[in-house]
Amino acid sequence: MIYHHKIKIALVLFGLAASATQVIAQGNKASIYRERADSMYTRIWKYYRVSTHKYLFSENYPSSAHDSLNYLQGDKAKAKEVSFLWPYSGMFSATNAMLHIPAARKKYLPLLDSMAMGMEAYRDDSRKPIGYQAYPPVFERSDRYYDDNGLVGIEYLEAYFNTRNPVYLNRAKTVFKFIISGWSDALGGGVTWLEGHKDQKPACSNGMATLVALKLYKATNDPYYLKWGKQFYNWMHANLRDSAGAYWNDKKTADGSVNKTYWTYNTGSMIESAMLLYAFTKDKAYLEDAQTSAKGIYQYFADKPHDPNLTLQIDLPWFLTVLVRGYEALYKVDGDYSYIAAISKDLDYGWQHCRDKYGLLTKSWTTDAKDIAAPKWLLDEACIAELYARLSSLESSRGH
Repeated sequence: MIYHHKIKIALVLFGLAASATQVIAQGNKASIYRERADSMYTRIWKYYRVSTHKYLFSENYPSSAHDSLNYLQGDKAKAKEVSFLWPYSGMFSATNAMLHIPAARKKYLPLLDSMAMGMEAYRDDSRKPIGYQAYPPVFERSDRYYDDNGLVGIEYLEAYFNTRNPVYLNRAKTVFKFIISGWSDALGGGVTWLEGHKDQKPACSNGMATLVALKLYKATNDPYYLKWGKQFYNWMHANLRDSAGAYWNDKKTADGSVNKTYWTYNTGSMIESAMLLYAFTKDKAYLEDAQTSAKGIYQYFADKPHDPNLTLQIDLPWFLTVLVRGYEALYKVDGDYSYIAAISKDLDYGWQHCRDKYGLLTKSWTTDAKDIAAPKWLLDEACIAELYARLSSLESSRGH
């Protein structure tokens, strides 16, 4: 009996030691992720900053005027003196995420104003309502995209939540006026991709608009914004959601046909939106929407052909980052960390095996030699700092 009693005590002690080791490992993970976030953010600041334009960054590093860009309307554009708005917003987002790490807040808080100054370089006051151009007006007049303006609104709102500075909130309100100026009754509502082009209503514009409206409601408690948030959400749900809960790319205004391409971020923005609506209304239908979408989009990209070292096909690192934001919001309610853990594992593989001589990651998070040798896009790298900042915060909360 004494022998068995000793074994029982030993097993209990072993269990306690294992539990303690797990807590330490969790704490170490949070610290390692914080160091990686800081390291990547510092690298971007070093390599991408444009010295002649104080608050702005270059599109790629190493930078070349011959670099082609394929994410704008019309023929492929060439990289210019500074980056376009979309990749710039990625650095703003990374800065906001760094502020969620208590140990990093003091260091990064002064940089938030710098990012806001840079964002204002894209503001166009010459056309009404005021909006943000794809490229700074000081260089040229350019298109104003509704999805870009959604990103501006989201980052100003996140900056407001980080600081409670009313300037940031007012800028988000201004940009929302621009976004809803694009709303029309064609296809039952929604906004198009960019101002003046009425050929499609995409998930990117409408998903980001949903988030801007709902975050404005969170900031102001004004029912006007909740009403708009529900309108955008309902339009997305009715027009672009598939039976598995994932979201298609766009709907054509000419004939109502749907472009059934999937990108992780379109579903990610809607998972986060559903969780905001659940927080505001306590309607479990929104939680169920989010859980269905979380599973549906994960399964789709897990089933697509991908590197055997990864869990998912990486469509675009920043797209996956938006999905993680949705998964983070969902995890904080239902406690399911499996989706984030899988992406964390893939990101760790990329960090350990897929960086170039400058310490920048490949866009595919694989060891593909062509990807390693290629110039690295600002957006692909900025989101790494954001991802690791988010993961550090999450691991800290899980390790307490």
